Amino acid sequence: MKETLATFFYDYFIKFNIPETAALYLNLLTMITVLLIVLYVIDRVTRRILISVFTRFSGTTKTNFDDILLSHNVPRNLAHIIPFVIAIRFIPVVFYHFEDAEAFFIKSLLVLGIIMVLWIVRSLLQSLNSYFKTLPKLRDKPIDSYIQVFMIFAWFTGIIFSLAVISGIEIWNFLTGLGAISAVILLIFKDTILGFVASIQVAINDMVRIGDWITFDKFEADGDVIEITLATVKVQNFDKTITTIPTYALISESFKNWRGMTNSGGRRIKRHLLIKQSSIKYLTDAEIIKLKEIQIISEYLTNRQEKLKEYNSKNNINKDLLLNGRNLTNIGVFRKYIQTSLEMNPALNKDMIAMARQLQPTTQGIPLEIYAFSSDKRWKNYEYVMSDLFDHILAAVPYFDLELFELPSSTSSKYITTKTKGPIDSYGERKDNEKESSEKESTEDSKTGLDYNDLNPK
Repeated sequence: MKETLATFFYDYFIKFNIPETAALYLNLLTMITVLLIVLYVIDRVTRRILISVFTRFSGTTKTNFDDILLSHNVPRNLAHIIPFVIAIRFIPVVFYHFEDAEAFFIKSLLVLGIIMVLWIVRSLLQSLNSYFKTLPKLRDKPIDSYIQVFMIFAWFTGIIFSLAVISGIEIWNFLTGLGAISAVILLIFKDTILGFVASIQVAINDMVRIGDWITFDKFEADGDVIEITLATVKVQNFDKTITTIPTYALISESFKNWRGMTNSGGRRIKRHLLIKQSSIKYLTDAEIIKLKEIQIISEYLTNRQEKLKEYNSKNNINKDLLLNGRNLTNIGVFRKYIQTSLEMNPALNKDMIAMARQLQPTTQGIPLEIYAFSSDKRWKNYEYVMSDLFDHILAAVPYFDLELFELPSSTSSKYITTKTKGPIDSYGERKDNEKESSEKESTEDSKTGLDYNDLNPK
């Protein structure tokens, strides 16, 4: 039977007076073509049947596990088993007259089968991972870590079996020989093994992709990933230099991946102003009336002022002293002005948080932080949006009788006056007092009869 199938097309070609050698190769080519077509058709039919059965079955069950199996292509991967078995059975028939080629293709198919099994196991483990994450009791458990351990073990086993198939050695003999030289292998290929393990973990965890913007302070890398290999990851910094990072460092060290920002709807703006504490005050009615001229907070001030007056009147608050009762402050109104400006700014993402908040006081003043997200994530445009926002806020500070903290410079210090005579020069000394002090010391010395030269003999 086997010989009959193997020579079916061969006999047909011989009838047409084709040479035997040519007939053998034509027979081989025809058999391969027919086998591939049959395998493709069987694979397609099997896949459709399995997917249809799984889809109908998932519609009748209450659990979502079968839906997860479908989403992770488990039926599709299982459909490859039947064509694989048929291929293994018919390879000896196709290569009946080519023993060396038969041995090569048998080994290749066995290795392909091992990979197929690993792929099925991977899809099943991913399905279990997704299913376990839907269970309330397991949501906070490190399921990913366990799945990774199983996958690493599965890949290791698959590689061992593949090497045993390629070498033609029985699996137990292969493991015995491998154990004898494992110490030498670990010593020689230490970096390669570390890189290999790291690359698997990086790929499984999807930690880094080509094109990701990462920041790695230890290696002074800040730019886009342009290449990922077994041993190294190349990063092109924004100054166009190239930084090479060991792949193993990606799992042993801490780095920042900006992919989450680029995939989100905005890029964060987080910057603060330092308000001088001495410039913060309660607002009088006259000052509130003046601030009502600022259109975007006019309605807020009117409503707020009415509520505060109603509260103070209801509780018989003595407003002769501004401290009594509830009052508006210039920093509070300024904060409301910033908040309203952020909400009206078309360059900011309205679906993400935007706020002006006060941080803990420092020795330099009161930090007033702006926290928002720019809709445009491109670097140049992002910087323009942030600069334009702060240009406006900085220019608005004096309208609220507030001052920003700024370290004194030599230019500003010479204009500072004191309660005593004269200004302070650039060295922090009082100019007019120097002469008076010198004259006073000279008078006291003359009264005591002491001479400077007597105190400092040569």
